[in-house]
Amino acid sequence: MTAAIVVKDDRPDAEGRRPDDDGTARRPWRALFLALLGLLFLTPLLWMVSTSLKSTAEVSRADLNFIPGEVSGEGYQKILDAPQTPVATWFLNSMLAATGQTLLVLVVATMAAYALARLSFPGKRVITGVVLATLFVPPISLLIPNYVIVSKFGWLDSLAAVIVPGAAGAFGVFFMRQFFLGLPIELEEAALLDGASRFKIFLTVIVPLSRPALATLALLTFLANWNDFLWPLYVLFSPERLTIQPGLSTLQSAYTTDYATILAGGVIASIPVLLLFLISQRFVIEGIARGGVKG
Repeated sequence: MTAAIVVKDDRPDAEGRRPDDDGTARRPWRALFLALLGLLFLTPLLWMVSTSLKSTAEVSRADLNFIPGEVSGEGYQKILDAPQTPVATWFLNSMLAATGQTLLVLVVATMAAYALARLSFPGKRVITGVVLATLFVPPISLLIPNYVIVSKFGWLDSLAAVIVPGAAGAFGVFFMRQFFLGLPIELEEAALLDGASRFKIFLTVIVPLSRPALATLALLTFLANWNDFLWPLYVLFSPERLTIQPGLSTLQSAYTTDYATILAGGVIASIPVLLLFLISQRFVIEGIARGGVKG
């Protein structure tokens, strides 16, 4: 009778884990690290909310406290009741501008990206290279050319000036092209054999499969337009035509700064962004993960 000798292989795998290492010992430390990291990122937001709930006298004191000594809505009352600061109008203008540009970007970028990813035509490589090269152009260098174009169209001091110029950005085309390259081409070939046209394949096959990428691009475009300060400041002149970011800048005078009022406006401006991210975070994570797989 022979005795079998079992040799235990405890060499680490490709990810550096050993067979008897299930990661349970590291989980508390991971949770603690993630909690501290989340608190670090949330601290500025919590400080903004806390300061917006303080009175002007408390904010002006040298010894600032994180928790308000007495909760006050003075900042919100000033920003909402003052006739010279129509925050509701600025809020609505920003919503219309950000939503309008997001819809335009989704249409333009998705169709252009599909053509560059799947169709064959002369000069395709050159056009793709030119589109990608524009990603390296500083946006500030396009300020004067865009202003001249908008002025020629007669769009100054209108929401069209903050919606249309950014509708053909190269980032959206590049992002969606990367996503389309990762989709299996066999699905389109099967649809072509069934007699579907390219446009029908795009609408019924590609677009439904691209929901994570579309949600990610929509969120990034909305955030970029919502937080834009410099361009609306140049093309919008009337107080009732301003968007939320340049509108809030008018709350700061040359000699005094009412921090409670300004941060109250910041809280109001942050609400749509936070809600949009909470709703679409699952699609954003999936879209970013799948969009960078294939180049």
